Amino acid sequence: MTRLFVVWCPDWPVVAAGAAAGLPLDAPAAVVAANRVVAVNAAARAEGVGAGMRRRESQGRCPDLAVLPADPDRDARHFERVAAAVERLAPGVEVVRPGVVAVAAKGPAAYFATEAAVAEKLIDQVAAHADAECLVGAADGLFAATLAAQRGLVVPAGRSAEFLSPLGVRELLPEHAELVDLLRRLGLHTLGAFGALPEGAVASRFGVRAVLAHRLARGLEQRPPARRAVPDDLVATHRPDTPVERVDAVAFAARGLAERLHEALAGHGLACTRLAIAATTERGEVLRRVWRCADPLTPAGIADRVRWQLDGWLRGPDRPSAGITELRLEPEEVVDGPALQLGLWQGGQDERALRAGRAMVHVQGLLGPGAVLTPVPSGGRGPAERITLVPWGDERAPAAPPDRPWPGSLPAPSPSVIPPAPVAAEVLADDGRPVGVSGRFALTATPAAVAVAGGPARAVVGWAGPWAADETWWHPPAARRRARLQVLLAPDEHEPAAYLLVREDRKWSVEGMYD
Repeated sequence: MTRLFVVWCPDWPVVAAGAAAGLPLDAPAAVVAANRVVAVNAAARAEGVGAGMRRRESQGRCPDLAVLPADPDRDARHFERVAAAVERLAPGVEVVRPGVVAVAAKGPAAYFATEAAVAEKLIDQVAAHADAECLVGAADGLFAATLAAQRGLVVPAGRSAEFLSPLGVRELLPEHAELVDLLRRLGLHTLGAFGALPEGAVASRFGVRAVLAHRLARGLEQRPPARRAVPDDLVATHRPDTPVERVDAVAFAARGLAERLHEALAGHGLACTRLAIAATTERGEVLRRVWRCADPLTPAGIADRVRWQLDGWLRGPDRPSAGITELRLEPEEVVDGPALQLGLWQGGQDERALRAGRAMVHVQGLLGPGAVLTPVPSGGRGPAERITLVPWGDERAPAAPPDRPWPGSLPAPSPSVIPPAPVAAEVLADDGRPVGVSGRFALTATPAAVAVAGGPARAVVGWAGPWAADETWWHPPAARRRARLQVLLAPDEHEPAAYLLVREDRKWSVEGMYD
């Protein structure tokens, strides 16, 4: 088992976003994506703001909260300073994700005599050269070392399983969210309890991904130590016609390079788990960084890491003195790849489909991955939740399994139009009083009229519902109580015939419209 140091920078998305926006370090701040808080700093947590909250709720708890947009490219660009600072002290760093970097413990520990001394040196190094705060941990295996870093601990060699045993199964989030939920309902609340189960029983009851999580809970590597040898012909290289000094100029080429590498790996029945990104500049400077990934990298995952790394090199404080003349992708570690299934516009299609696929990739290269989205049927109770939009070319994985039971889900037909943002509405009774929903999800009065976005009230011809949805009640920060109501209104040639209304936080809003 490989012994590792892990350098962990707490709340890195907020740190990077705050640095880009010029915020003071002690200002409460949160990073928000899709109107939900995804990361907060210590000052915001002290005011009661937490991940998973809605933006409005977080600002209600902390009026001075600085709300910052999520931007993975920005996070990776700023984290390059931290990776470079660690590499000054311990060569051979591996970026796990922006905010987490790992390095083999053997060399630094031998030089500085003790692992505790190495941890102190790494903290000082990051503070001095990257102007960032971090915690450092050491343990056997990446999973245990990362959790040790989050607690600032150096776990003695051979005792990773003992360290992990009392920790909660929530440490397996977010990669194993569904499994964690199931384990908690079964009464298995700690990694030790989960790890004590026989591996064969885990495989037969929970599936292959659970076996990987089970290995982590036991303090083992996610995969057995044996690795496939990397064939010599799997290095993908790109040499631009002119030296490249801008990230956008090489982003399109990086995506094609990622596709070539992935196809070459698939041809050997392999998948990459550690990827080296190397670049040579016009003046002979050689840049190199290794990215580690728990799961085998997809073409989109490879392209993302290449773009992030180039962003860090070309826009960071230690940018090269000349443009990049060569870009190389070198698989550092590979595993047996699963059987690959060709998707839409991939192999076996006619020339028109191939041209369409190339055009979409071209648009993404010009405008970014989010410019071309593919709808994927998903699971959920509301109409917007039943479709997951993923960037074209990424794995078409839904946000939630569509084949599961969804109590309280909206029956057919679904609305034909879903507004991009909630539209305020008001439901009125015969006497003009507002209609609400009780704690038992019952209407407080019979709907007689509906007013949308402050407009005139229209008479209700018919209605159905409410459909109750009491979601994630066991986890208060993410809990949501909603009730949906379908209303058919009096005819109006300029307005929709019917609305899907949703009641949340004692307010009605339009969630969908029926033509």
